[in-house]
Amino acid sequence: MSCTQPGIEQRLIYLDEDLLVLDKPAGLLSVPGRGPDKQDCLSARVQARWPGALTVHRLDMATSGLLLMARNPHSQRQLSLAFETRQIHKHYVAVVHGQLQGGTQGLIDLPLAVDWPNRPLQKVDSLRGKPSQTRWQILEQAQDKTRLLLQPLSGRTHQLRVHLQAIGHPIVGDALYGADAGPQAPRLLLHASALMFTHPLSGQSLHIESPPPF
Repeated sequence: MSCTQPGIEQRLIYLDEDLLVLDKPAGLLSVPGRGPDKQDCLSARVQARWPGALTVHRLDMATSGLLLMARNPHSQRQLSLAFETRQIHKHYVAVVHGQLQGGTQGLIDLPLAVDWPNRPLQKVDSLRGKPSQTRWQILEQAQDKTRLLLQPLSGRTHQLRVHLQAIGHPIVGDALYGADAGPQAPRLLLHASALMFTHPLSGQSLHIESPPPF
């Protein structure tokens, strides 16, 4: 598949002189991977259409939704700093196995670390793990599934997937952390649905949304 495949404009949600936001499909890498078969990715497609675009953060290949990129080095520095200082807020929608108990919202506070023998998997590790927190809110419950709104308060690799698996409610379609949880879906049911941040140059407050495709 060519990185200049037409249709990247259809994934564009927001564009100005300093940044752009796109709606990444599930199954597409955010940035190039190792090997010639992993060079097709969202960033390469964007750079073919908007030369000079720079990566600020990434989504898992299996995750769909909003991805923010900078259009110049100054904007990239400002946005990267905003991510580091938690000034960019992200919301996700997920469908998980089972029904959560004990209220309609809560906080998962479990430290995470690399599962070295099983890289790139992550795991809960109370001794060596880095502090990791995820807020959750029930949107809908039906039979053996629950739709959640998720807000990661930290930015660890696979954080949402590991946290939900750790409390007994893995995300539907998660081949890495929920393969034994029951009937799966054709894709991971996790979508980056909202970004809230201050524009690094204009100071404008931006709230960008993308409804989940599931």
